[in-house]
Amino acid sequence: MRRPDAVGWSKPLVVLLALMPLVLLVLAVLHDTLGPDPVSQLEKRTGIWALRLLLLTLSITPLRRLTGWNGLIRYRRMLGLFAFFYASVHLTVYLVIDLGGFWSQIFTEIAKKPYITVGFAAWLLLIPLAVTSTRGMMRRLGRRWGQLHKLVYLIGALAVLHYLWQVKFGQTIAVRQPVVYAAILAALLLARWRPRRRAQAISARPAPARSPVPVPPP
Repeated sequence: MRRPDAVGWSKPLVVLLALMPLVLLVLAVLHDTLGPDPVSQLEKRTGIWALRLLLLTLSITPLRRLTGWNGLIRYRRMLGLFAFFYASVHLTVYLVIDLGGFWSQIFTEIAKKPYITVGFAAWLLLIPLAVTSTRGMMRRLGRRWGQLHKLVYLIGALAVLHYLWQVKFGQTIAVRQPVVYAAILAALLLARWRPRRRAQAISARPAPARSPVPVPPP
């Protein structure tokens, strides 16, 4: 009897959960409950969910090693694409609503504000990862696919830095949240680095010398 595919039937549920923040945000806009600065809230909430989904994507490999459930890897592509989706919504809100459609100002903003520089760089680096996330691109790129997708760790660092730099350091409560995300990212990087170092150390050990086989006398 064929065992049910738990990952397959749960994927629609994951899609609904990933879209729920956007649905709640749209409802908040329609009911005008985003407070006195709705544009800032739109930017903040879409950016935070992009970062959360990115960190969740990075946690798949450590969780797979911890639980031994290889099926977790099948959620990684979906979560990564949703992270890119929310990052794109975050950028769209900034360009269309905050800048009022004057997209040429983005280059001035990038030059003047470092947090926009690193945030825009993180979004640009996400594009090739999203484009090459299909199985066909995995087969086409071969070993280079894995090397390309290691950029996700740099993207995570840039995203955390983007969030941290846009918060005023005088606001202790406001700074606390990006610091928590930075700690989570550091833990995920450490979780990936330690098994790799252990594997390298094991492979570098010299093979035990074989004792000579005794030759019977003639």
